Amino acid sequence: MNLRDRLRGLLVRLYARRVEGHLDHAQVPKHIGVIVDGNRRWAKAAGSTTAHGHRAGAEKIEEFLGWCAETDVEVVTLWLLSTDNLDRAPEELAPLLGIIEDVVRTLAADGRWRVHHVGNLDLLPARMQRTLKEAEEATAHRDGILVNVAIGYGGRQEIADAVRSMILDAADRGTSMESLAEAVDIDMIGRHLYTGDQPDPDLVIRTSGEQRLSGFMLWQTAHSEYYFCEVFWPAFRKVDFLRAMRDYAARHRRFGG
Repeated sequence: MNLRDRLRGLLVRLYARRVEGHLDHAQVPKHIGVIVDGNRRWAKAAGSTTAHGHRAGAEKIEEFLGWCAETDVEVVTLWLLSTDNLDRAPEELAPLLGIIEDVVRTLAADGRWRVHHVGNLDLLPARMQRTLKEAEEATAHRDGILVNVAIGYGGRQEIADAVRSMILDAADRGTSMESLAEAVDIDMIGRHLYTGDQPDPDLVIRTSGEQRLSGFMLWQTAHSEYYFCEVFWPAFRKVDFLRAMRDYAARHRRFGG
């Protein structure tokens, strides 16, 4: 590393400390959703392989969760694999699934996080299903940040699954379709979502410069704030995180009013 890079790094760290020092922890989001985007483009820009990009993105996750813990965030939802991603070529998908399994195991072994899967479990390979179930069971008793790992997740799929769950639940109780139709409301549908017992995200962060949700938590983000960051996920720094927190704290949330 040359002198210019060292000086730049020092200035960034000093700036991050300044931003952190002025951050009001009472104004930070309690639930952050993250669209971890840009692994492949980061790898391409670095002249490396797609798998290396995914591994670099995986390594960023625990660092990010550490920053969240420092600022009193309570729930983090990480979108790691969409339903659309399942259609990728086998030569890319197989290594990616392996990397994501390693992420889940690492989170479970860390000792600080509660791991919860959001997504359609039936769409995933049997080994991934076992890994997710074991991680949930092993971490259920912990008091740390609740980490939702969105794997095999799609916003439309979630709503369809919620409606299906609601209908099956009514059938189990012997409720007629007419009675169910009369009883359906926003709260009922919300209880059948993957995150039915959780608060909605206050803030959604998307890296890589893309300014769209791509179907991420379509129901839950009706009143969320959004923060779009230009950097690719593997290059996301603490100063980028703190800027997102500062930006969120400066907004006046209206919740549609």
